[in-house]
This record gives sequence, C-alpha cells and structure tokens, in this order.
Amino acid sequence: MLRFYRFIFCATLLYVGSADDAKLNNKKFPKNFLFGASTSAFQIEGAWNLDGKTESTCDRAFSKQPSIVIDGSNATVACDSYHKYKEDVAILRDLGVDHYKFSLAWTRILPTGYANEINEAGVKYYKNLIRELKINQIQPMVVIYHNDLPQSLQDKGGFLSPLFPEWFANYSRVCFELFGDDVSYWLTINEPFEVCATASNSGPFVDGIDTYICALRLLTAHAAAWHVYDKEFRNKQKGKVAMALNGEWMEPASNSTEDINAAETRMQFIWGSFAHPLYYGDWPEIMKTRIAMRSKLEGFNQSRLPELTQEQINYIKGTNDFFAMNHYTTILVKAIEEPEISSPNSTADIGVFTYQRDDWLSSSLSWLKYVPWGMRKLLNWLKDEYFSPNIIITENGWADSTGQLDDDVRENYIKEYLSNTRDAMDEDGVNVMAYSVWSLMDNFEWISGYTAKFGMAYVDFNSPNRTRTRKNSSFYFEKVCKTHCLVEKCED
Repeated sequence: MLRFYRFIFCATLLYVGSADDAKLNNKKFPKNFLFGASTSAFQIEGAWNLDGKTESTCDRAFSKQPSIVIDGSNATVACDSYHKYKEDVAILRDLGVDHYKFSLAWTRILPTGYANEINEAGVKYYKNLIRELKINQIQPMVVIYHNDLPQSLQDKGGFLSPLFPEWFANYSRVCFELFGDDVSYWLTINEPFEVCATASNSGPFVDGIDTYICALRLLTAHAAAWHVYDKEFRNKQKGKVAMALNGEWMEPASNSTEDINAAETRMQFIWGSFAHPLYYGDWPEIMKTRIAMRSKLEGFNQSRLPELTQEQINYIKGTNDFFAMNHYTTILVKAIEEPEISSPNSTADIGVFTYQRDDWLSSSLSWLKYVPWGMRKLLNWLKDEYFSPNIIITENGWADSTGQLDDDVRENYIKEYLSNTRDAMDEDGVNVMAYSVWSLMDNFEWISGYTAKFGMAYVDFNSPNRTRTRKNSSFYFEKVCKTHCLVEKCED
C-alpha cells in the first residue's frame, strides 16, 4: 500500500538562491558529525594512460567520441590530480574537512581488469594520497567503482555478464587488502541507477530488459563485495561498506490521491530499485506489479523484471552498513494515463509525468534546480522506508557555468540544504552522520565537459598547471567545518 501521509504538498514554495540567516537552523551539528568534500577518479585525475593504467569505458567514450561532450573536451588531463594530489589535500586541510570521498580507477590498479595483475605504480599513487590525507587528519571515504569500467571487461559483456559480480568481488578484495587498514568507509558502486540508465559507451539501457538485468548484476556485485569484506576483513579493519544511491525528491504535483500515488511510485522505482533489495531483500512491490502487467500486455510470457530467488534475496538483504545518498534537487510528479503499450521501456514502466517549476532557480544544468526543502522530505522518507538507517550524504552541490569566485548561490545552496538536513536531524529524528559537498573543485562533468562548474575551488583548465583558486563558498564551508554551525552564532 502506498503511504500517502508522507507527502506534504509544497510546490508553491519559491527559491531564488538567497539564504536568510534568520530562517536557517541555528543548532550546532553534533561533535561527531563529519563534514567533507567529494570527487571521482575519472573526473579529476587525468594521466589516463600513464604508469601502467589501461583504457576504461570512459576513456574510450570521451576520447574517441568528442562530439558527445558539449565543449568537445575530454578528461585526459582533467584537474591533473594524479600529479597534483598534494595540492588537493592542502585545500582539504585548509577547509578543515573530516573526510574526503574519492574513487579508485579500476584500470589504474588492475590493468587487465582482473586480479591477476596488480599495477604497483597505481597502488603507490593511492597509497600516497591516503597517507597525505591521514597526515592531515582527514578520513578517506573510498568509492571502489565510479563509472570507469575497464574496457577489457566491457568487451566481455560488462554489467550484463553473469561474471560481473565475480570480477567486482575480486577487484574489491584487492582494494580491501591494499588500502583497508586506513579506510573506515567504503562505497562499492556509485549511483547504480544511473549506471544502468546510461551504461557508458554501450548505449543507454532504456529498453526495460537490460536495465533490470544490469540492476540485478550490480546488486549482486555489491553484495559479493560486502560478503568479502564481512568474512575476510571486517574483524581486523573495523570498516563499513555501503552502496551510494542517488535520486531526487519526488514531490506530488498536487494534493490529489493520484499525484501522491504517482510520486510514491517514482520514489520506489528510483530509490527503491536498489534500496528495497538491500533492506527488504526483493524489488519494491509496485515495480513487480507494474512491470509484470506491462510485460504481459507486450506479449512476454513472464515479467521483464528478473524474479529473485530466495537464495538471491538472502544474499543481498542486509548488505548495507549505512545509507549513502547523493541528492541534488527535487522534481514534481503528476499522474497520467497508462503509457501506450509498444516496445519495452523503463520510463513507461514507471508511468508518470515529471517536471520542474520555471520559477525555481536553475543552475547551469537543466535538471538541477535550487529546492532545499526537498532534502528534509527525502531524509524523512528514507528514515520511514528503511528502518531509520544511519545516513551519509555523499554528494550534494550546485553548478554554474562561469566558475566565478564570488559564488553566492553555491554558498546559499550549501547553507539551505544543510539547514534542512539539520532540521531533519533535530526535529524529525533522522540519523544523519555526515555530509559531503560535490565537489572539492571544478572538474570534467561528463557530457557537460568543463561547462558545468561544481567546485568550491576554481580550476584553470587553460593553464598547464591547472591552477586551483578557492571560491567564496569554500570559506563559508570552512567556517561550518570548524564551528559545526551554519550561522554566526549557534545554540549548543
């Protein structure tokens, strides 16, 4: 049954990117709350073929097909963090962050994609980075996979191969062995919903068949890595392992039962497609019902959504030590007539209409609007849906097109999203442990190239030195990290 009481209709609210300090939460964050910043290997490292690193799917896609990137750029150098990691850590140190979320490049560690050959130069790079972080009392929060699958494994079927969970488990074991003594928080796969929706250079999985096969493979791969850690490393290393999920807050377009239903349906398809198996062991009921119904009408003898066996349910359930969430914005969801039955399509499987208000402040990316109240609503939904888990906000941030140092909108975005986070903790009892800004610095933002600037530090991509310069938002975030307070004077 859909839980109508969770939704409070707020579509009339308007945000223009100007934070009023009087309306911000003035309670200090707990002393043990962790503040941090995030990046990913492909987006910042560069050095794509140096020191033994081999080609990933992203290397091939963006280097061989520059037309898919708005500005025709690529990430062969990016921020050059492979050579400039000490500068990155120096900015993190000056910010006063508690942790740094970064990812490992699979092909920098395992050039063949398999665990049969370890690239010592790649290992040295990450060990040096981790050592530099630890010297500066910054916890590494390490993502094992963030979009850069070895091309060699893609050529053998990639995520659709039944062997993918084994490949990933073996890679994860190497990571735990090499770096686990210094890592307390592991993220296995970043944004698996997006992985299966876009599928790197092999084309989007939107046919409603491979999309769901991909989801099952990634869930099984994550669970395999979790079990490896649990059996072989947890007792000694004492760390925690989770999958980093992502999505918007889905606000009903009206207070009608139909729109409330539609919003909950999309929440279950986007967040629930991975979180529900992790916490309950199976797909959300609405996914099973709708996909089975549409599959039958399309002429299939069985549902396009793979039915999980009891063995698979037991294997996947309970393999999330905390809830890692990437969240940026809110969308409105409206009920529509059942989409036409034609070719299988995962969007039609959800069967709703989504949009955003024109008067919500827009970033340089069409999908990213300034809607901070969605953060609190989402946190409450996750609390109610998944047994009040410990939550780490692993990505949250704002993009502009200029990279200007006077970035008031980004500063206000951080203020208001954090204020709504504190409200959820203080007033609603949501267990939020940590928060990470995306991103530490401007970087290669996938098909947007260098036209979308998310960084708290500006990077001069026209300079061979890739000079970093802190923006105003970074100085505000520095105060937050040091005082645990969003305003000038906080209550304890």
